[in-house]
Amino acid sequence: MGRFRLAPLAGAVIALAACTGPLLPEDARIGDYLGIETRLLEGDLVNFLVRMSPEAGREQVESYAECAAARYALIRGYGFARHVRTNVEMEGGVWLGDAVYTISNALPEGLRTIDAEVVVALCEDTGIPTV
Repeated sequence: MGRFRLAPLAGAVIALAACTGPLLPEDARIGDYLGIETRLLEGDLVNFLVRMSPEAGREQVESYAECAAARYALIRGYGFARHVRTNVEMEGGVWLGDAVYTISNALPEGLRTIDAEVVVALCEDTGIPTV
């Protein structure tokens, strides 16, 4: 079985999958979710642009992008995604996340993979919007 390296949001899945990764701290700042933009780059490579209010933190922005990627994978009929990169910055008082994921039917190679169904369920449980 492959190892999952999940963004902060999906850390709770670790216990179920016997994997490693950080948890989103209970005292994490809560910000407003200001939107998701999705761009199909090429084939199975997808770019997610997310925006959050200044009260959010870097980890929350990363989790928001991961939720978008997981839902997008399911919408397209895929079960998995692999994190390629995420850039997070504050611009004009708004957090901007620019993430790239690949989506696939089978568990992809690599350490930073996600099971889309599990992550979407976790997003719904924690109130993080998806695509």
